[in-house]
Amino acid sequence: MTRAPLSSSPGAAFIPTPRHALCAVVTHDGLHGLFVGSPEEAFSAAASLSAQVHIRWVERPYHKVLSVLPELYEEIWVGAKGMYKLEPVVADGGEVILYAPHVKQFSAMHGEIIRQVGYHVRDYFLAQWERFKDLPWGVLAHSTHLRGVGSYENGIERPRIQVTLATGIPEAECRAVNLGYRDPAAIDPADWANREHEGILLAPHAGETLYRLTPP
Repeated sequence: MTRAPLSSSPGAAFIPTPRHALCAVVTHDGLHGLFVGSPEEAFSAAASLSAQVHIRWVERPYHKVLSVLPELYEEIWVGAKGMYKLEPVVADGGEVILYAPHVKQFSAMHGEIIRQVGYHVRDYFLAQWERFKDLPWGVLAHSTHLRGVGSYENGIERPRIQVTLATGIPEAECRAVNLGYRDPAAIDPADWANREHEGILLAPHAGETLYRLTPP
């Protein structure tokens, strides 16, 4: 069977019945665009608009990022978006702080396993696959998504950046899963605004926008 590239042919292309789709593009301000037509056409048009409104291009990386999670994210399981959508613009050795005083847990469903394995870079798991292969792979993937890029060689893990939680999760629990901790009560997001020239970025509504570095 010949398949068109996924970017131009969603799975709906393989349904042998008449089909139509409504594809919405939404921001925190509300509906930004609505496309109606075949799944392929509507999806492609929505993706093109999403690339304009959901990606922010910046000129240089930042050494500190305050990622403010909206209350939509009630646990780190989904709040991890506030890390991996900002990771591309964090400088080597920099730090992402997930600020969400309302978040009280890693995951209601997967919290026990997360506490068992912690948060690690991908190579940490691959180098010890026999130890982890029987655990839920979705949890392992989540762990690497939040911890980010890094290496694991000769028993030493070297994440590219630091990930810190400023949430309602106690410090001891954060440290136990290999994450940093900051007291959210000591952070005022307003103090982080308009400091890009210092290498400091405030990212409100984190998780809704993908940040990327402008190509040279």
